[in-house]
Amino acid sequence: MEPAYWHSRWEKGEIGFHLLTPNPRLLTWWPQLQMPTEATVFVPLCGKSLDMVWLRQQGHTVVGVEISPLAVQQFFAENGMTPQVEQQGDFTCYTTDGFRLLCGDYFDLTPAVVWGETASCAVAIYDRAALVALPPAKRRAYAAQMRALAPSGSRMLLLTFAYPQTDFPGPPFSVSPAEVHQLYGAVADIEHWCDEEALSLHPGLQARGVRELREHVFALRFR
Repeated sequence: MEPAYWHSRWEKGEIGFHLLTPNPRLLTWWPQLQMPTEATVFVPLCGKSLDMVWLRQQGHTVVGVEISPLAVQQFFAENGMTPQVEQQGDFTCYTTDGFRLLCGDYFDLTPAVVWGETASCAVAIYDRAALVALPPAKRRAYAAQMRALAPSGSRMLLLTFAYPQTDFPGPPFSVSPAEVHQLYGAVADIEHWCDEEALSLHPGLQARGVRELREHVFALRFR
């Protein structure tokens, strides 16, 4: 999807992907990564996800990137925070204690913009709604950019859906375990932690005609 698509979704309030509580898969599986409290966590295509609040509550510094300024502004307003705002190259940077959200295009990021001085420290990535938000033609470029951003040894918790794409055109799109390995197998060690039936947990997708749905959880370590 092009940036205009996501700007329109936020302007119209068509954000069914936004959860009103932290994602239960995050709560279950994040501790298994065994990241130290002081780790910095990068959240791509972050929206105004409450997962970022939960990660901060674990002691992590959270860095997010989001194309929509409405999403970023709503995140801070709805969580009672007043960030400092400054321009950082191509990005508008919103910063407050433990949070740094970069408003701009994910594909314009560089490691220095994401990690700053923390690149030599423990860092991790949390992808719940980024890879699955992209159509097939963009996912390879997304993964290549992620590899360029991820320091060697960094960990990623990746959540995906798998369902018959003919049932619903997306987004969110179906991303199979095989595709995860195609995208990241050459640059990361991949563990497949969870494969569960989950259609009942996503009534919105069920209402759109999805007949079967599985949720997958992966842990990656970039080489």
